[in-house]
Formats: sequence, structure tokens, C-alpha cells
Amino acid sequence: MFDLKITNATLPDGRKSIDIGIQNGRIAALEPNLAGDAGETIDAAGQLVSPPFVDTHFHMDATLSLGLPRYNESGLLLEGIQIWGELKPLLTHEAVIERALAYCDLAVSQGLLAIRTHVDICDERLLGVEALLEVKNRVAPYIDLQLVAFPQDGYFRFPGAIELLDRALDMGVDVVGGIPHFERTMADGAASVKALCEIAEKRGLLVDLHCDETDDPLSRHIETLAYETQRLGLHGRVNGSHLTSMHSMDNYYVSKLLPLIAEAEVSATANPLINIGIQGRHDTYPKRRGMTRIPEMLKYGITCAFGHDCVMDPWYSLGSGDMLEVASMGLHVGQMTSRDAMRQCFDLVTTGPARIMHLDGYGLDIGCKADMVLLQAKDAIEAIRLKPARLKVIKSGKVIASTPRRETRLALENRPTTLDASLVGPQ
Repeated sequence: MFDLKITNATLPDGRKSIDIGIQNGRIAALEPNLAGDAGETIDAAGQLVSPPFVDTHFHMDATLSLGLPRYNESGLLLEGIQIWGELKPLLTHEAVIERALAYCDLAVSQGLLAIRTHVDICDERLLGVEALLEVKNRVAPYIDLQLVAFPQDGYFRFPGAIELLDRALDMGVDVVGGIPHFERTMADGAASVKALCEIAEKRGLLVDLHCDETDDPLSRHIETLAYETQRLGLHGRVNGSHLTSMHSMDNYYVSKLLPLIAEAEVSATANPLINIGIQGRHDTYPKRRGMTRIPEMLKYGITCAFGHDCVMDPWYSLGSGDMLEVASMGLHVGQMTSRDAMRQCFDLVTTGPARIMHLDGYGLDIGCKADMVLLQAKDAIEAIRLKPARLKVIKSGKVIASTPRRETRLALENRPTTLDASLVGPQ
């Protein structure tokens, strides 16, 4: 007797007509024509059942704050940082929590059930840290929320950041963050990478640095990050976020750099929506679009992810929490248009970021947590193409969100047609 059974599902790896049996919040069986009754049965009708979407790079302390205290008129990263600096003294504990919870509700509706969020520690009150720790506790039944101690204004550059970062980690923040390219000198940036990795090694924590988020091809802190990872034995525990300088680097240098990243098992997170909006702002034409070299990294076996980064905040005035929108933009910017590459883009918002976050029990295998999404799409490529309805969002074997099936009826003379939202071409 299963608590829940999902029948006739298509899985992201291409398997079809699969039944999924769920018991005690875990996947207990996974096979065609699964025998056994269930307390509840959902007919997937051949549609895609995926593990939940995962966002390994977000800023929840700033989300939904668009226009407070003003708008970013230039679109520049530095103006966004300046506006955030103006907003920080005005933040209240309650407002940060309210906006974060609103975003978490939006995320759940989109099937996004795991988020790594950076939280700014360059505030003597550590208000954002306190607020998001409370949010993490409140959303734990339905979102795996991982916090990164992020010195937005520089680990060495901001007075007191060294002590504030330690305090944040002592309070229970999960991951060590940093922003080496924002330090006053290249040398200070490299020194911050060394110091932050040593903190993570001493505390047994993961590392996720905003690294080389610039058009400057000489910003090469990712090289230092790979070196420190190797030196300290942090293999598999370190992520470099953004890495946009790599799109401007000399190809010969990158041919040396990528094997070093792979050897150190450093992962990479690109943020397509924000990277292409912020980078290249000083260019005329040709205008660089900024996303790092994801296809090349994947060829080296480097674990990669696409992150959302921002939703309606000082850096990005759009966004809906839809990781398929993120995957679609990454696909286009990375020119990942082969069939296999498009399927990889789906992995970059599911299994890739799950590995980066070290999520326990993630996936669609027997014994995994029964966390999954039923989409109104036939496969992963169609899901990216259509950004379809999330018909059912399931957490620990229980349906926590539902969306009606999308259909459109055309009122055209002599054409009494009903259009299914999942019109399919050759696959």
C-alpha cells in the first residue's frame, strides 16, 4: 500500500510509462505497471515528472524590493550595489521576512523547492541574517533554503566585515561567501579568496564566491579559487558564481584554466538573466553579453548550474521564480541548441545545482525523497520551450501546489479547435 502513486509518467532521462510509488515521504518503487494500491493516485498521462527545480544562486534579502529607495536607471552592477547600500539602513526585520516569504510562495508554485541564497553581512545589525534564518526555519517543510554569508561590500574593503562574517557563521549560516573582484586591489581580492577558503576548511563548510563578475579579462580570481581549493583539499565543496570575466579572457589562458577548475572539482554557476543584462554595459558594438563558458566547462566534466540571482530588486526589475525561463535564456546565450545540449540546460536547473548544494536524497530513484514536479510537457526540451504549467508540486510525498491544465479554445469560423498547451513537434 503506497501513500501516493503517480502513474504513466515520463522521466527527464527519457523513460516513459513509469509508475512511481511513494511511501513515508520517499520513493519506494519506480517501474512500469507498478502493482499495489495507494491512498491517492495521480495519472501523469504521459507528461514529464521531474525532480524539483533548484536555484543555487539567489539574493532573498533583496528580492521584491524594486524601487526602494529608487530605481537603477543605468542598469550597472555598481549602481545596483549603491542602491542596495542606500536601502540597507531602511530595512526592517519584518519587511525582509515578508518579502522573502512572498518569494518562497512564488517559488513553490513554480516547482522550485531548493534555493541557495546569499545574505549580505555588511551590516552591523546582521538584520538580513537574522531575518533569513527565521525564514529558513519557517519554510523548511517545503523549501530547502541554504544561506551564504556574503560580504557584499568586500571582506577586506568593508570595515568590520571579517568579524561580521564570523558572527553570521556562528549564528548558523551554512556557506562561506565572498566577492574578491570588489576588493580595493587585485591583491586584496586574492587574499580574500585565501582567507575565506581557510575559514571554510577550518569550519567544515562549503564555499560559494561571487567571482570575477566583471568584463575585465584580467580579473582572474577563479584561478586563485581553484588553487586554494586544491591546496586545502576542498574538492567538491567550492562553487564559483558568475565568472563573467571568462567570456572576455584570452582563449589560450582559458585552455589552461579549465583543466585547473576541473582538477580542483570547483563547480560553476552562471546567472543568464542577470549576466546578459549587466555585462557589456561599457561596450558599443560588438557588445559582450557576459555569460561564462558553460558549454566548454561541461566538456571538462565541471559541475555547472544556472541561477536566477535576482527577482525585482536593485539589479533586475523582472523575474518570476521560473527556473525554466533561466534555462531558456542560458540555452540561447550559450548557443546550446543541439538536442543533448538542450537536455543539459534542463539538468542545469535540476541535478547540477542539487549537486552543488549537496542536497541529500535528491532525485528520482528508489530511496530518494519524494520531492517532484509534474509538468504539462512531454519531455525536458518541451518544458524549456513552453515553460508549462506545474500541474502538481509534490514535497515529501504530499501535493503542496497545483495549477490547472492550460488549454485555449479558438473561436474561429469553421475551426472548432481546442489547443493543448503542449503542442509537440518531432522530438
